[in-house]
Amino acid sequence: MQIKWIGQAGLLIDTDKFKIMVDPYLSDSVAKVNPANRRRMKINENLFEEKPEIILITHNHIDHLDPETLSRLLGNDRSITVLAPHGSWEKVREYGGNHNYVMFNRKTVWTYKNVTFTAVKAEHSDLNAIGFIIDIENTKLYITGDTLYNKEIFDDLPDDIYAVFLPINGVGNNMNIEDAKRFAKKTGAKFAVPVHWGMFDDIKPECFEVNNIIIPRIYDEIKF
Repeated sequence: MQIKWIGQAGLLIDTDKFKIMVDPYLSDSVAKVNPANRRRMKINENLFEEKPEIILITHNHIDHLDPETLSRLLGNDRSITVLAPHGSWEKVREYGGNHNYVMFNRKTVWTYKNVTFTAVKAEHSDLNAIGFIIDIENTKLYITGDTLYNKEIFDDLPDDIYAVFLPINGVGNNMNIEDAKRFAKKTGAKFAVPVHWGMFDDIKPECFEVNNIIIPRIYDEIKF
């Protein structure tokens, strides 16, 4: 299995059998709405040559459900399965095509080629927002999506998480670094990967001081 951070909260996961994209933001569309949030990381156009069979969308905000990115990824004749919570699901299914748009609300489970996806609670300004547990041959990845620290979230989580990917930027109803530290520890994850930094801000992920931190490098494989 190979995992790459593709900026903001985006990930590219190669399970060795198929590829998964999570919340791909590969444009500068947020700046068109809010010029202060211009993109600070170069776009890797090669990512549009990847052929994900699954796209996961955690919620309906532009830097996670990006129309410019999705119109390119979904604008082909291949069939892609898109898992997205209500609201996001209503939006992405407008792209049409030969794709399978699955409404994926909290506690929903979807299995594809022996990989299991489970939607878990997130606490965010999009009230339909979710996180994902991806179980790849008993290696469980927890992608929190945009979320605040909410005690109810832990009721949805397994006790053997391999890696948690969580926001640390502390704005837009996301955890700040201090809460993210406590959250990562509470999950019991073997590794903690801070995301949602550097795209619109100058946050230094080294401030996320936990013993099991893995700081990702844009477009590089994450080494655990």
